[in-house]
Amino acid sequence: QLQLVESGGGLVQAGGSLRLSCQASGTIFRSNDMGWFRQAPGKEREFVAAIKWRTDNTVYADSVKGRFTISRDNAKNTVSLQMNSLKPGDSAVYYCAMRVSSYELQTRPEKYDSWGQGTQVTVSS
Repeated sequence: QLQLVESGGGLVQAGGSLRLSCQASGTIFRSNDMGWFRQAPGKEREFVAAIKWRTDNTVYADSVKGRFTISRDNAKNTVSLQMNSLKPGDSAVYYCAMRVSSYELQTRPEKYDSWGQGTQVTVSS
């Protein structure tokens, strides 16, 4: 059974950094595209970043471009999100998600099949 487990969230001051990790188990990790999404209270779940399984091509939301970096380690079945220069507006529950690899990286949450339980990121001003 597929399972995604996020870790690394926490409380950080504005301008600080956090690194989120997502451990996948029970699936053929290398054939799946991975994404990170976030959801703040009262807001819809929004795309943050995604990475393809073979070429490591990536795509980022404009709001995090240049500050966040997504990466993956297929040997360890993990995907990470390095978050630098954090802002209070980055505060949210962050989710990793997985889908069967396709030609284009997907940014819409409904395109992803499997989700983790989420990890809270809070950035204080």
